[in-house]
Amino acid sequence: MKAAAFEYVRAGSLPEALREVGDPSIGAKPISGSQSMGPMLNLRLARPTRVVDVSRIDELRSVTSVGDMVRIGAAITHAEIEDGKYELLRNGFMQYVASGIAYRAIRNRGTMGGSLAHADPAADWPLALATLDARIELAKASGRRQVRASEFMLGAFTTLLEEGEIISAILVPKIAATLRWGYYKLCRKTGEFPHASACAAFDAQTGLARVVIGALDGPPTALDELARSIAKQGPDGATPEAIAAGVARAMPSADAIDRSTHEAAVERCLAQAFGSARR
Repeated sequence: MKAAAFEYVRAGSLPEALREVGDPSIGAKPISGSQSMGPMLNLRLARPTRVVDVSRIDELRSVTSVGDMVRIGAAITHAEIEDGKYELLRNGFMQYVASGIAYRAIRNRGTMGGSLAHADPAADWPLALATLDARIELAKASGRRQVRASEFMLGAFTTLLEEGEIISAILVPKIAATLRWGYYKLCRKTGEFPHASACAAFDAQTGLARVVIGALDGPPTALDELARSIAKQGPDGATPEAIAAGVARAMPSADAIDRSTHEAAVERCLAQAFGSARR
């Protein structure tokens, strides 16, 4: 199937893009890497009258330091993070997550902002950024706001984005050398979306203690009690029983096989964090 007819506009600046998508009479949608919107256009699941290309906007293509955060423009691609193009993102964690997203051809074009806006429950960035307690900057013609990554996704393919808003940046806490982290996903085939995923991050200096599971029916879900237990007891707090209890609370309606698959993802992600301790 081919996309329905639409107008194409390449925005030269964020204000220009916001004017386009903010006018309801135009019926415009933003597009960057087109790895999510492209297939939706071809399947006619999305039928905008105008597509606004934001992939060349300088503000969306920069990575800067802002206090204790790294501000990542929404049009930065997965491959650019994987390849260490930006010094501020050469921290192990971000590169590791980016390198496992789909296939290289998709990573070459796909962007962080596009992935978050699409809000696939099995996607990598919603899980990873929720674990780091990152912030997402949303821009519209009337101003900007920030929301926590853990609250941005409301459900499958549903977010807090309002009409006329564009994801302009992602603010990620700077990765300290003391951070212990793990990221693990179970896929039937390399490059496919996972059927279970988990991410963990612990830093005694900042007090960060998060274990989050993804590839659910909705948004990633934090295993708060398990994280608190590990923060107090160290790896000894991650008993099989504690992991199983945490997953069961997060997935009350799931069958035994689905729960056990997510338990395995959590166990392996914690083994990364406290075993080989990727830094």
